[in-house]
Amino acid sequence: MDRFQYLIVLGICVLVTLPLEFVFDARVWRRPRRLIAALLPAFALFVVWDLWASATDTWGFNPDYTIGVELPGGMAIEELLFFVTIPICMLLTL
Repeated sequence: MDRFQYLIVLGICVLVTLPLEFVFDARVWRRPRRLIAALLPAFALFVVWDLWASATDTWGFNPDYTIGVELPGGMAIEELLFFVTIPICMLLTL
C-alpha cells in the first residue's frame, strides 16, 4: 500500500475539489482549451526544473512510495501527475 501513497493523495485532492465543478459551476473541466492554456506554462517550467533537480541529485523519489515508473531523467510518473492534478485542484478551489 505504501507504493500508492503519492497516487492516493493526488486522487483525494481530485475527489475533494471535483464537486466544486458542479456546485459552483466552475467550468474548469468543461473548458479544456483554457485549462490547457493555464496549465502548460507552469507544467513545462516545473518539469524542466524537476528533471534538473533529479539529474543533479538535488532531490529524488523514494521508490518505497512510488509505483516505480520513472521517466527519462529519473522523475517519478507521480510527480508528472502532480504537476497536472494540483494546479487543476487549485483552479477549482479558486
